[in-house]
This record gives sequence, C-alpha cells and structure tokens, in this order.
Amino acid sequence: MPDAKVRGVTLNYQVIGDQGPWIALTPGSRRGYAELVPMSRELARHGYRVLLHDRRNCGASDVSIDGEGSEYEIWADDLRELAQGLGATRLHVGGSSSGARLAVLFALRHRASLDALLLWRVTGGRHASEKLAARYYGDFIPLAESGGMAAVAETEHFAACIAARPSNRDRLLAMDPQRFIAVMRNWQDHFIRAANMPIIGATEEQLRAMDAPTCIIAGNDLVHSPETARKMAALLPDCTYHDDVVAQRSDEDLLVEWDRAEWKSAEPRMVRIFTGFLARHKRDAG
Repeated sequence: MPDAKVRGVTLNYQVIGDQGPWIALTPGSRRGYAELVPMSRELARHGYRVLLHDRRNCGASDVSIDGEGSEYEIWADDLRELAQGLGATRLHVGGSSSGARLAVLFALRHRASLDALLLWRVTGGRHASEKLAARYYGDFIPLAESGGMAAVAETEHFAACIAARPSNRDRLLAMDPQRFIAVMRNWQDHFIRAANMPIIGATEEQLRAMDAPTCIIAGNDLVHSPETARKMAALLPDCTYHDDVVAQRSDEDLLVEWDRAEWKSAEPRMVRIFTGFLARHKRDAG
C-alpha cells in the first residue's frame, strides 16, 4: 500500500473506491486499518471513496512519540493533512472506539473539512479512561525506566510496529527514554482527566456546540457502554442513534471486553445504516 509523508511522519494508507464522496474510517485501539477493508469495500460499492490509514504509532506507519497535545489530537491533525494531500477537502469521518475519538477531535479541530460523523463503540467513563490510559501509555513507562527503549521495542505493540515497518526499530532505539516517558505521561494524563467527561476527548460544552450530522451505533461492553453513547447522542444537536445493532445489554450486564465476532457479523447492517444516514443527510443538505 502507498505511503505519504504527513507532518514529518510516514503514514501507510489505502483508498478504496475511485469516485464519489470521501469517507475516512479508523479502527479501534492502536490497530492497523486492515480490519476495516471489507466494510470499506461495501461502502465503495454504494458510491463512496474510503480513505484508510495506519495512524502514527500504529500498524505500518512510523512510530513517533512526540507532540504537545493528546495522541488523538495529533491523529486528527494527521488525517486532515493526509486527506488534503489526496484531494479530499471534505470528508465523512468515522471510526470505532479510538477511531471514533479521532473522528470527534477531527470535528472539533477541522469543522470546515467535515461533512458528517459515523461513530460506533464510543468510549467514556472512569473505567474506560483508567483502563485505556494504562494500556496505551502507562504500562510502557516502567519498562522505559528500567530497560530503556530496547525494552519498549520488545513489547507486543511496538514489536508489531517494527514487524510492519522494520525502520521503526531504529526510530524507537534512537529516542531519549526520558522524552518518551514524558510524552507517555502527558498522553496518559489526557485520558485520566477525561474520566468525568461525557466521552473521552470532548466536554459537554463541546458536544453541545458540535453541529455536524452524526450517526452513533452504541456498544455493549464496559469500555464502550450504551450509557456513554446515549449521553453523547443526547448532547449533540443533530444525531441519529442506534442501540440495537449488536445484542442489547443492561448497564449491569455489559461484556468485560468487546466481542470482535459480534461486531464483524454486524457490518452489513452498519453499512446499511451509514449509507442510509448519508443519503438522508445529502437530501436534507440539498
């Protein structure tokens, strides 16, 4: 797949479809984009061009542990620059979990480049913020303190980044461990401070002011709770909300971890929901 140099970092990307409005989708966690290829092909069959990319520090893109804001703010800015370079001046932006977080930050930071949001498995609440802060950032800090960047390079996540792009090993080993630790603590703090926000990445005030048409598909696990999705949907001025795409669960009976197979089987319905939503949005805008 092609690479693009974006804000000093090489990003691996793919465009599926050769005509029609642009959609940019991003997966959850810090995984590469491959899992979204089948759904993107279905969206392309409905007349859309879908931009997929591996975010920095994910998949086959460069590792770059730097920046002053949160990691998802950096990701949102990267997506805008990548899209602009491909001629995609306006986008429908969507994603799952951390991909949904990127999409929301894209809406907050680059509203002029956004047409609509397509979100599923949004994250929020203390359980999610503390768990993800540790998994994505906090767990790497003691490793860097005790074993330096060589120890970080051997972890499952960064070893996968190296396997996907071997030059990432040299990039990691060249980093100052103290700088790495400082950035990881900053990114971790952004998550922890979000524990009392409606969703990780946006305040109630920001959500109330977000006027982009939004489609939300609720999750059913502890990190992606239906309560979080309901809160977000209630705050947004223009939101379509679906809570029956995967098995509905009460707030007392949520899955501990998301069910990957359940969501995979839900993709045909998600495509119908998103394409129907975008068609209605286009008619209303016209």
